Amino acid sequence: MGDTKYKRILLKISGEALAGDAKMGINDEVLKEISASIKAVSDLGVQVAVVVGGGNFWRGRSSEKMDRVTADHMGMLATLMNSLALSDALEQMGAVTRVLSAIEVRQMAEPYIRKRAVRHLEKGRIVIFACGTGNPYFSTDSGAALRATEIGADVLLKATMVDGVYDKDPKKHPDAVKYEKVTYDEVLKNDLKVMDATAAAHCRDNHTKMLVFSMEDPENIVRIVKGENLGTLVVKE
Repeated sequence: MGDTKYKRILLKISGEALAGDAKMGINDEVLKEISASIKAVSDLGVQVAVVVGGGNFWRGRSSEKMDRVTADHMGMLATLMNSLALSDALEQMGAVTRVLSAIEVRQMAEPYIRKRAVRHLEKGRIVIFACGTGNPYFSTDSGAALRATEIGADVLLKATMVDGVYDKDPKKHPDAVKYEKVTYDEVLKNDLKVMDATAAAHCRDNHTKMLVFSMEDPENIVRIVKGENLGTLVVKE
């Protein structure tokens, strides 16, 4: 623990990250690479919790004709599939994991109970939170923000496909400027697309630090935990 910057982290991964270039489903090699980095962080003695999105299978807004609540429930099930896949990959590498779901599916996952989640972390188990907040109309970003606050994570690590927060989309604008540090008020005021407004406001109001970084190289998770200066830090003020 002496050579790590954080004691307890929550890592937010998009479902699309697990799909690789295919954009849909799960790419076994990508899943293995991400799992190896998560296990490496856990092996350093850091307590690791993970929230995975479900966009590689389904998004709540995937169908404009479907009832939104039904569509969001399907999205929650997509996050459960990804959580189980990540759990399996980690366990095959020798890690001990627990999947905790905000919706009861006792045959596949434990129900989410905050004290139980914290106890698993204290025992060195990698905890994977499934089904977001358990409520429709809330994204997995909001689920990650909520869980990070509830478990007292030192930082919320938000993995994206760019290397931090920019003043505009760097893929469309070559002159986009990257922030080294930015406040949640700036994120909300300037609509910086870091996460949805509900999640950003929750982190701001509860003083939850967030680091936005690139997941193109999964090893970045290990580098950040060891103290390398990567990505963009998002703070209260």
